[in-house]
Amino acid sequence: MSDPTRPISSDPSLEPPGTEMTEGERRALEMVEAAETGGRKLFGWQRTLVTVIAVAWCVYQMYAAQVGDIDTLTLRAIHLAFAFSLAYLVFPFRKTPGAAQTRVPWYDWVLGLLATGTAVYLIAQYPSIATVQGGVLTNVDVWVGSAMVVLLLLAAWRTIGIAMPIVASVFMLYALTGPRGLIRGDLGPQLQLHAGQTWPQVVGQLFANTEGIFGTAIGVSAQIVFLFVLFGAIFDKLGAGDWFMNVAQGALGGFRGGPAKASVLSSALNGIISGSAVSNVVTGGNITIGTMKRVGYSAEKAGAIEVASSSNGQLMPPVMGAAAFIMAQNLNIEYRTLILAAAIPAFLCYGALLVVVHLEALKLGLKGLPRNELPRVRQTLVKGWYYLVPLGYLIGTLTINPEATPERVALNTIFMMIVMMFLQEVYFGRKNGLSVGQGLLDGGRKLIDAFEGGARSMIGIAIATAAAGIIVGIVTITGLGFGLADIVQLVSNGVRDLLTTVAGLIPGVDAGAVAGFGAILIVLMMAQLIALILGMGLPTTANYILMSALIVPIIAKIAGLDNTNPVQMLPVHMFVFYFGIMADSTPPVALAAFAAAAISGGNPVATGVQAFKYELRTALLAYMLFFNPQLLLIANNRLSGLGFGDAVFMILFAFIGLVAFSAATMRFLHRKTNPVQALMLLVASFMLIIPSHLLVNLAALGLIAAVYFWQKAGSRREPPTAVPVAA
Repeated sequence: MSDPTRPISSDPSLEPPGTEMTEGERRALEMVEAAETGGRKLFGWQRTLVTVIAVAWCVYQMYAAQVGDIDTLTLRAIHLAFAFSLAYLVFPFRKTPGAAQTRVPWYDWVLGLLATGTAVYLIAQYPSIATVQGGVLTNVDVWVGSAMVVLLLLAAWRTIGIAMPIVASVFMLYALTGPRGLIRGDLGPQLQLHAGQTWPQVVGQLFANTEGIFGTAIGVSAQIVFLFVLFGAIFDKLGAGDWFMNVAQGALGGFRGGPAKASVLSSALNGIISGSAVSNVVTGGNITIGTMKRVGYSAEKAGAIEVASSSNGQLMPPVMGAAAFIMAQNLNIEYRTLILAAAIPAFLCYGALLVVVHLEALKLGLKGLPRNELPRVRQTLVKGWYYLVPLGYLIGTLTINPEATPERVALNTIFMMIVMMFLQEVYFGRKNGLSVGQGLLDGGRKLIDAFEGGARSMIGIAIATAAAGIIVGIVTITGLGFGLADIVQLVSNGVRDLLTTVAGLIPGVDAGAVAGFGAILIVLMMAQLIALILGMGLPTTANYILMSALIVPIIAKIAGLDNTNPVQMLPVHMFVFYFGIMADSTPPVALAAFAAAAISGGNPVATGVQAFKYELRTALLAYMLFFNPQLLLIANNRLSGLGFGDAVFMILFAFIGLVAFSAATMRFLHRKTNPVQALMLLVASFMLIIPSHLLVNLAALGLIAAVYFWQKAGSRREPPTAVPVAA
């Protein structure tokens, strides 16, 4: 497997300084490999076998995108078969060092063959199940389906942790028992859900149709997500990741707290091509964390800034992670519409993070790096301009051409980059005195490495989407979502009644409006908490799938939204998506924070806590998107309906609100804020969540200005002493 922390550009002049791998960086890399691409380091024929399977998977997915007419279930089953085979080969059951890390034990060969065999069996048998048997499973079908469910849960345990298997098992147990009697006595007969399913019925739902394991989620993984992950792997192998880093360091590294600002910019650029927070932490953090510590950031704060900026990379179009592609399918909208809607919030999020790190630098009295130690921006841009060609094609075609499908655009971009990879190797090889043949051979090696890296990065996504299909299938067959909605409705009605009573005691207050807003707010806060808790054990994609299946319909029901209308539902989906991303930096389980701490040498829990503080602005932005859908370009009851002038107005006031909120949570604006000043900033930020009235907006701006001039005029504290740059 390629090493994502090492310089990978063919042009040595594009390699960033200080790329020698430290022990902490090595531990972080191993952590990423164990969590995302498999921790086994195989040798000999076993290593070769993994490479062959990974390359074959990539070739098959490209072939499927090229021909475009492969049967839906067949495509999804083959996709899962490849994921099964690699999951049991490269993900050991035990994460501790030992023989299991360097060779595949016999029981994993057996489990891998059985798991792959269940998918192959379904491909061969499905035509008979669908036509001859009329959807009714034979005893053999039930046994094979049962084996697939069990082996899928075991594979999920290895690749994404134990949380998903536990949740899926609880849902299946619920489907089998049908606990309607338990609910009747406590909450009333309106919450009767179902009378229980038989095991063959459950297996039939999960195994032999497209409403369970082989549902929409794994369909999107097989059809679209794989190609975009492969695009990111090849693009990074070309050297674009190092180039982005050099551009960011050269542009921002010399300013106050410059390395932190460079971390934010490079993570935003890397987020364009990668949807993995942990990989982004290791890829960029091996440079940015060290330089942040050098100018005066503590180990925990340096790691936390890298975690916050890398986690937000999943918000950056056009590659927003697998969850975004699934969201487009759930909403039944074009992916181009989704990435256009997501663009403004992403820029707001990163713009606010730049303000956060600037305030942190002011608070600590930091400087930047010496200019003579930084890459020259113009020279770097000239040497790597060709990286913008495939990226420009991808973004331009996705956003401008309404007839281009995401998978076709991604496939064309992959073909373009494969040609570029060989040309690049031949060109730089000739400059170094190598023959054309040697250059082509080096290009082939790099391409195989990129294919293997892309395939291994897809294992967890494919397994997670398949396992999440178990939960979605159970929700469908039992009607569980309706029961949960009824429970939340009871809570919401109680809050509504209480607020109606309280607001009715205040003259001139619309009690109904206050009660309605309070009820919706309570539901959103409950959804936020659930997303954060689930995110402690689930990757973002699985988190979003569960939230979209269980919680999104509840929010829609309480808010009175039409769950078939994408205009009304997009803010709800984005709300749960944002909190799923925040879970990556939420302690105590935050793998990105542990990876950053391994590099920085700081405390991982303290790093996670600090990262969560930096991420609070993302929470406010999620509420802004829900209560102010115009930030998603929604206007006149249609997507992409917001005019340019209105968009500028919304962006400006939303950004000011995020800045005020960040200053309040960090307790620093021009100087350290006192409790009254922090409260004034908080009130101003909340007033700007819904910029519906000019007078309210002006009042919020007045509060912010009052705090700033209060600090300028009234504070007598000596300015912080600048921390000198280390030699």
